[in-house]
Amino acid sequence: MAVNKPFGDGRRIGAVKQRSQTQTASGHWVKRNTTNGQFMNVKSDKKPFKGVRKEK
Repeated sequence: MAVNKPFGDGRRIGAVKQRSQTQTASGHWVKRNTTNGQFMNVKSDKKPFKGVRKEK
């Protein structure tokens, strides 16, 4: 039987859907749900989330 083998190390390929991120005044990055605008989580370090688009 044919099997689709795992690709790479199991990481996501491409951008995260329905998410965006913005930077707060303190320099931390906040992830936001684009469907309802609700803030989801804040990163403790001041680096942006990987694979999540930035708001303008």
